[in-house]
Amino acid sequence: MSMFCYQCQEAANCKGCTIKGVCGKTEDLAKAQDLLIYITKGISVFSTKARKLGVDNKEVNKFVVESLFATITNANFDRNIFIDRIKKGLQLREEVKEQYIKAGGKLTETKENTSWLKKIFGLGGAKKEEDLNLPEAAVWFADNVNAFDAKAEKVGVLATENEDIRSLRELLVYGLKGMAAYIKHANNLGYDDGNLHGFMQKALAATLDDSIAVDGLIALVLEAGKYGVDAMALLDKANTESYGNPEITKVNIGVGNKPGILISGHDLKDMEELLKQTEGTGIDVYTHSEMLPANYYPAFKKYKHFVGNYGNAWWKQTEEFESFNGPILMTTNCVVPPKNSYKDRMYTTGATGVPGVKHIPDGKNGNAKDFSAIIAHAKKCKSPKEIEKGEIVGGFAHNQVLALADKVVEAVKTGAIKRFFVMAGCDGRAKSRSYYTDFAEKLPKDTVILTAGCAKYKYNKLDLGDIGGIPRVLDAGQCNDSYSLAVIALKLKEVFGLEDINELPISYNIAWYEQKAVIVLLALLHLGVKNIHLGPTLPAFLSPNVAKVLIENFGIGGITNVDDDIKMFLG
Repeated sequence: MSMFCYQCQEAANCKGCTIKGVCGKTEDLAKAQDLLIYITKGISVFSTKARKLGVDNKEVNKFVVESLFATITNANFDRNIFIDRIKKGLQLREEVKEQYIKAGGKLTETKENTSWLKKIFGLGGAKKEEDLNLPEAAVWFADNVNAFDAKAEKVGVLATENEDIRSLRELLVYGLKGMAAYIKHANNLGYDDGNLHGFMQKALAATLDDSIAVDGLIALVLEAGKYGVDAMALLDKANTESYGNPEITKVNIGVGNKPGILISGHDLKDMEELLKQTEGTGIDVYTHSEMLPANYYPAFKKYKHFVGNYGNAWWKQTEEFESFNGPILMTTNCVVPPKNSYKDRMYTTGATGVPGVKHIPDGKNGNAKDFSAIIAHAKKCKSPKEIEKGEIVGGFAHNQVLALADKVVEAVKTGAIKRFFVMAGCDGRAKSRSYYTDFAEKLPKDTVILTAGCAKYKYNKLDLGDIGGIPRVLDAGQCNDSYSLAVIALKLKEVFGLEDINELPISYNIAWYEQKAVIVLLALLHLGVKNIHLGPTLPAFLSPNVAKVLIENFGIGGITNVDDDIKMFLG
């Protein structure tokens, strides 16, 4: 087997990609990513132990978050970037190891690491009572690409032989990858929480510990849900304190007659810096896919050259980037390897990367990124080709919905609204995802859809009407804004005086694709939500036994067909 990856919904045959990723990931890239995760776990062994001795290495925190984020599906396809990160990770592991030793930490001699430890630290034999078993990821070292590739063969997903242990370890790691994305966005706005880093590194280190059995891993997975809520709350605070609370907004989906820059992904800091630097240049700015919710923030509405949204969900970019005509800025994951017809117009930044595509680096010493190259490029391009006209409505994050709480509660009490359906999550290429369009269209007219993430593109342009002025599709924003849906549910629970969140007239029919959806799921489980249905397929990384635990304890289920599922949800 040349590679093995099953972290996303489109894993080949719902089992795993073994030759090339459906996402476009190649064998050598997949192995470099596996090795980076392995090194990150090794770093976490020492950073976790060092933290107990009062050592908190900020560079380690940053490295772990960025490494996890870079390995999210459709984020980075540049193998050279991962090789550089592996080298940096090995160096950083030695730094935090030294800090740990200086703080009073102990190391042991084992058959695997004796000569290496002596070479690096000049250590002699450790006393028996000071022995501290170190996993190989904490001691392995190499300094060349050939050695990296040889090691990568042995440290991928299938290195864990027990199917259930493997399933739980991967479920935990994928949840941490999603959490890392949210932490990184918050960090970009100057917000952080050391407790999140502490848990992430503890959990990564735990995946190397063979003494932690199924029950211990299940506990860690559920604990990840708690920290997932905290991470989403941190990002919500960062976004709203920086740019204001999202508000009900009609978003233009047509085009202007000026050259434009299309910005995709999730990072609002990049959005802010791009808008500032394009002001007065004669260049219009459009959002794409998960950047659509930027249109809802008051701080961005002051820019007259911020035109609206162009196109649909991430997987349509191979068509829409071609017709846009101008340059495209990819700020986070959701990158599809580009066609040659527009590859020269694509720019990456942050965690993203594509071989042969221009990358805009972070600004130095905390300064803004320099978008002058993409602005100069835009000035040479034609205006976007119009692919649709009209408006879509969004901006129903928790603050806005709670401002309408009286109206919503009254509609529920009078029976005008019989049920809410949470249809948050991700969109994807699979034809089976038309299920979600059909589901939205067939829902009774007295139901309301609560959504967040790019799953909304399956129905946010349908004419589903309203209930007493309340739109039947309430879009809270990006996938990380699923936090808003949890806040809304908890507030309704309080208003109606219920003991259990599951007593609310809310059903969960969530589409998933990648790892941010995993942490959203774990966060909902932490909040006590049960009977969540996932589609279009259940994750390939859930072993039969782990799936059974989730089904029996939390009512996790899949989907069947629209008519039968609507009957099931409505009882």
